[in-house]
Amino acid sequence: MTEVLRSIDAIADRYDAMFCDLWGVVHNGRTPYAEAVEALRRLRAAGKTVILLTNVPKPRDSIPGQLDRMGVPRDAWDAIVTSGDAIRAELKVRAPGPMYRIGPGEYDRPLWEGLGLEEAPLEQARFIGISGLNHDDETPADYADLIRVAKARDLEMLCANPDIIVQFGDRMIWCAGAIARDYAALGGKVVMAGKPYPPIYELAYR
Repeated sequence: MTEVLRSIDAIADRYDAMFCDLWGVVHNGRTPYAEAVEALRRLRAAGKTVILLTNVPKPRDSIPGQLDRMGVPRDAWDAIVTSGDAIRAELKVRAPGPMYRIGPGEYDRPLWEGLGLEEAPLEQARFIGISGLNHDDETPADYADLIRVAKARDLEMLCANPDIIVQFGDRMIWCAGAIARDYAALGGKVVMAGKPYPPIYELAYR
């Protein structure tokens, strides 16, 4: 029988640690959810370990600063694990590629750094690395022709953010997972390491 939880406090005594989603649970991309933040602070005050999980397609190093600016206090969490952290191991074993990259240039730059990857046009690439759509105002339909060409070449797609769509303040923005979903529907091979796939949880346990 499903147990409906009105508060994490109802089950906190059963666990030593909590894995908590970040975007959409602790904040909406711009503003924290006060009740969620206070629940995490209570968990830590009770001696629990709180690990924040996020499908952000870049390493975790920049996330604490973002949370600070939003107003999420440091005493609400112990560590952060990102989809970017989880996918970098998969990217590294495919270096130097070359890779065809899809994603916003400056925002996701840390994801690709230090891996020895070379970039190339789609016609010369050995695989696709995608962290997001190139522009916030694009939709998956804008990539339909590109993924058909990629499938014809039997390219593997490594997706750094499995999310389909996310709320950013009062807007909804398409994510890399939407393109990966459409590519898989064509029969293309997709590798994902973020939620809900095992690698990000294995990394969080470590």
